[in-house]
Amino acid sequence: MPTIALRTPSGAEAGSLELDAAVFGIEPNVPVMHQVVTAQLAARRAGTQSTKTRAEVRGGGAKPWKQKGTGRARQGSIRAPHWRGGGVALGPKPRSYKQRTPKKMVSLALRSALSDRASEEKVIVIDGWAFEAPSTKQAKGALDALGVSGKALVVVGPDDDAAVKSFRNLVDVHILQVRELNAYDILVADWVIFTKDTVPAGMRPTATAAPAAAEADGSASGGSLFSRSAEPAEEEE
Repeated sequence: MPTIALRTPSGAEAGSLELDAAVFGIEPNVPVMHQVVTAQLAARRAGTQSTKTRAEVRGGGAKPWKQKGTGRARQGSIRAPHWRGGGVALGPKPRSYKQRTPKKMVSLALRSALSDRASEEKVIVIDGWAFEAPSTKQAKGALDALGVSGKALVVVGPDDDAAVKSFRNLVDVHILQVRELNAYDILVADWVIFTKDTVPAGMRPTATAAPAAAEADGSASGGSLFSRSAEPAEEEE
């Protein structure tokens, strides 16, 4: 398992922590990361652009002039696409740009992104944010003490309200709840900062069948990315 130094907000080392090799120690799958990030960016599109067809443009109900005898080209409506002020032919209409992405692909992309940052030693784990009250000055000082420069992704837990309020005013810091962690935000950040309670662990790379030894003691073959241990299955009566 890859090992990382556990640090304090002041930059001092407070021991070491073993990272899950299935999350931080795999070979990054670049094509999967590209596909998942493309799907994420596509889902952000509003898809509200719209143009009017010749049937939706106001006016043009009468034939401009008679079919024959005028010496001009025959016309049926002044709201045809080739007329000024007419409708748009084959123009955009409201639509959804969302792409279907399998859960296993999303999981692989997330683990690949984390493994990529871990291989570049751009992952920091601290023992906890010691903010008694929200303070942007203390947050900036903590990042400087940890040697963080550039864009940083700070992953917080549900109870880190003081940390969220401390970091949210810093331009180069993006804050995410641990349940919101995704490949795109990891890849666009130069540093990823976890607390020891928010480090992803306990995820298996594929949902393969459990070995015979595991089946014998009743252990589960599944697992959550953010749960450190799977609960044992209840025995049937």
